[in-house]
Amino acid sequence: MFDWRYAWDTLPALGAALVVTLQATAGGMAIALVLGLALALARRSQRAWIAWPAGATIEFVRSTPLLVQIYFLFYVLPEAGLRASPLVTGVLALGVHYAAYCAEVYRAGLESVPRGQWEAAAALNLGRFRTLAAVIVPQAIPPVVPALGNYLVAMFKDTPLLSAITVVELLQTAKLVGAERFRYVEPLTLVGILFLVLSLVSAAGIGWVERRLQSRH
Repeated sequence: MFDWRYAWDTLPALGAALVVTLQATAGGMAIALVLGLALALARRSQRAWIAWPAGATIEFVRSTPLLVQIYFLFYVLPEAGLRASPLVTGVLALGVHYAAYCAEVYRAGLESVPRGQWEAAAALNLGRFRTLAAVIVPQAIPPVVPALGNYLVAMFKDTPLLSAITVVELLQTAKLVGAERFRYVEPLTLVGILFLVLSLVSAAGIGWVERRLQSRH
């Protein structure tokens, strides 16, 4: 039967692990949003030597499993002289992986902006960078917020993969706690509830951001 006292006793350890999970998600999403936009803009560049490598990078990352990328960064970066903690490596892997998906979302948003906006900016003698920063990107972002939010939730649920490189996140902690008494029902149930609650909170937050952006237009 479900032992409520044991479940209560596991909460401090799960709470500490939840912080690690949230750190990995926040850091990975920050990288994904910035790098994804850079890749999307590079892929739309009129210069082939910029567009082709960006497109190839996006397709390569999207076509390989996240777990393989995590292992690759964890074991290859030290060989290249770049040493980082497992958590930092995991954040980087999550960020790069989801940046490829965010890039395609950004690209859809950029392509949805009417061509007339570019022509109007050119008529005002605005440079390409100024046009992108002040005209195109502000119009492209609001419609793609829901899709970007979906990737935030997906990244949050992918953080258990970081246990493969010794990051003691939420699910890994639940398994370790359960192994101490050979009782897994309580910690795993709590982990499921935490993932569910935080996913719903994230979805509500994304909806609020979407409504705020729409109200400004």
